Amino acid sequence: MTYKTIFSGHFEFGTERSYSRMFDMFEHRAENYYRNAILMKAEDVFNEEARSMDVPRLIVQAATGKEWRNTINMLEFVAQYAIAGSFSAWMVEDGKVIKQRFIEPDSDKVAVQAFLHGRDLIKEEGREQEAMKALSRAIDKFERHAKAYERRGFVNHQLRNYEDALYDYSKSIDINPNAADPYMGRALVYIVQEKYHEAAEDLELAIKRSIPLQPLFWQARRIKGECHLKLEEWEKAEFQLRFVTKRQFAKEDSNYKWRKRALLNYGRALLGLERYADAVKAFDATFDIEDALDIPEADLLLYRGIALQKAGKKGFKKAWKQAANQGSSKAAELLEGAA
Repeated sequence: MTYKTIFSGHFEFGTERSYSRMFDMFEHRAENYYRNAILMKAEDVFNEEARSMDVPRLIVQAATGKEWRNTINMLEFVAQYAIAGSFSAWMVEDGKVIKQRFIEPDSDKVAVQAFLHGRDLIKEEGREQEAMKALSRAIDKFERHAKAYERRGFVNHQLRNYEDALYDYSKSIDINPNAADPYMGRALVYIVQEKYHEAAEDLELAIKRSIPLQPLFWQARRIKGECHLKLEEWEKAEFQLRFVTKRQFAKEDSNYKWRKRALLNYGRALLGLERYADAVKAFDATFDIEDALDIPEADLLLYRGIALQKAGKKGFKKAWKQAANQGSSKAAELLEGAA
């Protein structure tokens, strides 16, 4: 039986000696241990100049279970000698993920342990400065640690050190331009700075460097749609948000809680395109979504009323009255103007 498999990742080996040794070991194991029944060839994935292993995206439409296991085992072996980076892998059957692996270095190298420690500290509230110190130590020990820069950028963002965050995210991108996370991080900083054009550009790159099996792919599309709304680029906003609102997210997916907001913004994009009847349907559908981030009902009623009025349908005054009763000054203003 065969499966669709997807691999994406980047490993750094630091010194020329480590890289050369790993290249030779990879070839030896591929030929003698796995009889070349793996899904990667050394000449295709190793970069001698950068002393790295690079797989921006490898999709094999018909891989056997044996080839999958051998390739995962090889990546886990290689990870023991890497100083930075990670690999993600998916096995897909009939469009559903049946196996997923995340592989990263976990050796006793100082740069490796400092990064892992810093990354864990990020999850603990109030320990941001300790996390920064650990991540900086990882960078000091290995200056091409793209993931340490990306994580430090995240901490700087959390601490509102926006210029430092931009520096870290940009350094991460310079080292490994095929990773999606630093583009997402830098875009979020640009949004805080109200630089929506720059944010949309980075989000497009985040989309291109991730795959639909990853939550980040859909997060980037949703936020990109919101940037286009800010720029009043209605068609571009509708394009992004249409796909997001049609996607069925599992409850454990981080995008699940954003469904109502995405649908509200999709309706706003439809309003901008003067597709008023479709906008009404979108706004109506928001009221049926449960288990999502709370969106002020006054906002939903306000936009629903606008769409109803533009579509020439009844009920818009009632919607605005309800919104005004819930504190919407804009709805009260529209209601007074329609009296």
